[in-house]
Amino acid sequence: MSPLGPFSRAEADAPPPGEIPGLRGAPMRTPVRSTGAATGPGLWPAVIGRLLTRQLWIELYGLPGYSLTLKGRPAQGFAATPRDFRPADPAPGKAVADGRFVLAGASLEAPAPEDPWNRPSPNRAFATELHAFAWLPALMQQGERGAREAVRLTLAWASTFARWSPFAWGPEVLARRTFNLACAARRMGQVATEAERLRLADVLGRQGRQLLRPPGGVAGGAERLAAAAVAGCVLAGAPGASLRRAALRRLTAALDRTVGPDGGHASRSPEAGLELLLDLLTLDDALSQLSEASPDAVRGAIQRLTAGLRLLTLPDGRLVSMQGGGPSTPARIAAARAHDDAASDETGARTVGGVTRIRSPLLTIAADVAGPARGAWSAAACAQPMALEIVCGKDRLVTGCGWTPRAADRQGLRLAPGHSTLTLGEGSTGEPLGGWKAGLLGHRLIGRPLHVDVQQRDGEGAVWLEVEHDGWVHDFGLLHQRRLYLDQRLDELRAEERLHPAPGHKEVVRAIAAPYAVRFQLEPGVQASLARDRRSILLRGHSGRGWWFRTDGPDVAIEPSVHIDEGLTRRSLQIVVRGSARTDSETKIRWKLSPAGAGTDPS
Repeated sequence: MSPLGPFSRAEADAPPPGEIPGLRGAPMRTPVRSTGAATGPGLWPAVIGRLLTRQLWIELYGLPGYSLTLKGRPAQGFAATPRDFRPADPAPGKAVADGRFVLAGASLEAPAPEDPWNRPSPNRAFATELHAFAWLPALMQQGERGAREAVRLTLAWASTFARWSPFAWGPEVLARRTFNLACAARRMGQVATEAERLRLADVLGRQGRQLLRPPGGVAGGAERLAAAAVAGCVLAGAPGASLRRAALRRLTAALDRTVGPDGGHASRSPEAGLELLLDLLTLDDALSQLSEASPDAVRGAIQRLTAGLRLLTLPDGRLVSMQGGGPSTPARIAAARAHDDAASDETGARTVGGVTRIRSPLLTIAADVAGPARGAWSAAACAQPMALEIVCGKDRLVTGCGWTPRAADRQGLRLAPGHSTLTLGEGSTGEPLGGWKAGLLGHRLIGRPLHVDVQQRDGEGAVWLEVEHDGWVHDFGLLHQRRLYLDQRLDELRAEERLHPAPGHKEVVRAIAAPYAVRFQLEPGVQASLARDRRSILLRGHSGRGWWFRTDGPDVAIEPSVHIDEGLTRRSLQIVVRGSARTDSETKIRWKLSPAGAGTDPS
């Protein structure tokens, strides 16, 4: 039986990659077309290389005797109980103990003595979390009963998927399953029989050794090797030491490629950096239980990722949600920062992983000031140049549609209309790879390289940030510049969107004018009321505090939108400022955000 089985009707009806944010069935006034942008010289070699190797690994790893190569020396037990710093909610674990799996917004009933492994999964996202053992940490919160059920489900999985398969043993799913199983293995062994305990150790060892083998690629390498190293810490004796040494030896180079000097993740996803930090903290804890010091590369990566997380955490306790990373939860971020004694940097402009944050006492603005990741790192990248998130007090008012890989069926939300930025015409500055190529390489973001220029200055009581990108030059000959001026004394943000001709590109422009739309995606639950002057909108977040959004744009509207929360779709609103820009002259759209005083009304 396939680990996926038939998908749900919802996936069959999934919107195409070009669909823009909006409620299904609602009017979509600005459709986004595929640009047909050049896929870049690096794509076809990657496609050809994947074509040549994919079937090779399937044939090799699928041989009847391949599992024997993973056996290694048998581990006699478990040496460590690594702490997974991610907070676990016990409620889903109770449901699993009762035979009900609720994952990725779908559910499956499999009460004991049955199991979910020979049943079709509701959809691919469910199957991914199921085979990654995402349910295991919560199940282990159920005490001895949970541990016994974990043993039963794990050994049932091992019997069903003893042989390698492209999905269940795929690199990403395998890494998360190995990590979750390693963190629970010793406690599972305490309630298992001797034969079960030895089999659990064998299952963990096989998966840890498989993580050291291809396929995998550069993206995700640090996460896979960290999981293998944690498994090596858990397995007792020489088998564990051998796996641990091999993984740690390769982890140094992987971390150098993955974690930048500023603490940003190579994928540019803040959430990916958070998750890697949590994995490394678990590895550090596992090594300390063995009285071994973490390698310098691991300690250095923890320090850099912690410093980056400090800046990428907004005042509502959640992450900047850009470039395929979700906001996560305050509890998860607090767990990752529990070892961090440094205070957050409160003033000026600071940049981590291409995201710049500027602040006043009540306003915090995060701006995307770099191009999206390229190549293998771009599987979750978004074509949303100069996206903004704005937190007023502790209310996140302006954000994006929240796309992450957990919402793989909504690829259109990765385009510019899916975040708070400007779109021009019906085009996009990039698009997700689709069709059979995506089946080989994943939904990489393809398109021409995006060049972004940034200038920032700190003054007395004010911060200036100017960002410009060339994503619209090829189709329209226009550069987009976003100027932000934050008055830190008045807690007022003044901004200007400027479209102006790029030098030397007049000859390629075919149209004399192009429609533009400046979108401000609102957090679900934010209230928006259009004033009588048709130029001002009163915004209220969860605290009830009011903020005025004002603009001189020719057409201002509040429209329906969607927001993805942990893979589930929620209704939300967006402010849209529309107009037309000439391609042979300059166009400016000004807007500002300021506190609403008692009884004030701009009309």
